[in-house]
Order: sequence, then C-alpha cells, then structure tokens
Amino acid sequence: MKTLKITTIYFFSLVLFVSFSANVKAQTKNKTSNIESIKIKTSAVCDECKATIEKAVSHEMGIKKSNLDVKTKICTVQFDNTKTTPEKIRLAISNSGYDADNVKANKTAYDKLSPCCKTGK
Repeated sequence: MKTLKITTIYFFSLVLFVSFSANVKAQTKNKTSNIESIKIKTSAVCDECKATIEKAVSHEMGIKKSNLDVKTKICTVQFDNTKTTPEKIRLAISNSGYDADNVKANKTAYDKLSPCCKTGK
C-alpha cells in the first residue's frame, strides 16, 4: 500500500512538473517575439496607391500587417524579422512603382502606374 501511495505521489508530481514546464515555455516564447514595426516614407498620393503598396507588401514573406496613411505617405509595416527584412520590404514597395525611403521606384513599374499615381514625384 505504501508503494502505491509513493507511486501516486510521484505520478502527480511529474504531471504538475510537465504542466508547469509547458506553461513557462509558452510564456518565454511570447516574450521573445520576432515581430518588429517599421515606418517607410513612400511617394503614394491616393487610395489606388495605398491599395497597390499594401498588396505588394502583403506578398512579402513574414508580413503581419501593413497600413499606408495617404496623407503622410507613411507605410507602417509589422513583420517577422526571422522571415524578412526592412530592405526587402522597401524593395517590394519600389518594385510596385513607388519610392520607399531612400530606395527609388522601379522605373518599369512606375511607368505602368495610373496617371494620378505618378503625380507624387
């Protein structure tokens, strides 16, 4: 009978330890998040520009969220820094035909933009 009690206590202790360890690991993972946010100045001028840029950014791997404020021409992007970089995000914007900070718009893509979207330059 004494062996059964010791085995039962041991089993429940093990279950508690495993549960506690899993909880600590989950909390640690949340604290070491790889999500970053950047603000990129663009040459956008209208809602069509906004849609084009946000679509281009969304196709980049690791993007969590993006929002372009047309008034300020600032695109705020949340991304996983283990899957992409600010340079790749700027390149995606450039390849859609718009300036992205110091990265100039891709000329071929810029030439394909609607006339209203070209007035920002």
